[in-house]
Amino acid sequence: MKPRYQRLAIAAGVITVVGVAVALVLNAFQSNLVFFYTPTQIAASEAPAERTFRLGGLVVAGSVKREGVAVNFRVTDTVQTVPVRFEGILPDLFKEGKGVVAQGRMRGGVFEAREVLAKHDENYMPPEAAEALKRAAQSKEKVAASVVLEKR
Repeated sequence: MKPRYQRLAIAAGVITVVGVAVALVLNAFQSNLVFFYTPTQIAASEAPAERTFRLGGLVVAGSVKREGVAVNFRVTDTVQTVPVRFEGILPDLFKEGKGVVAQGRMRGGVFEAREVLAKHDENYMPPEAAEALKRAAQSKEKVAASVVLEKR
């Protein structure tokens, strides 16, 4: 084989190996990517049906029901509410009326959480959850304002 063809074969081999490595890295990244959704987005069917995602909002007061290690509760963004089921030990900071982020998937209208995270202190809330609550409050105000205008 001529030296020129050897160099071309080596270059083609290197490009192939790099291409395969990039494809494997992107595939691993895509399968580990977890998106955040609010109860309003879940009610609008924006959340993936067959993939793991995060649900965030506030735990509805009076909704926590314990059955051994299984816990049922509801999460709200003040507009919509999603029922959640979790089997395991909840974080110490988990309380009704406080912020929570749960990771899992929807099954039969219930969010089955594999992991539940509670907020760290009085001022902490995941940025996505804080933004979602802010948007929900704004849309609630717009609806209230439109109702008042319609009555006039």
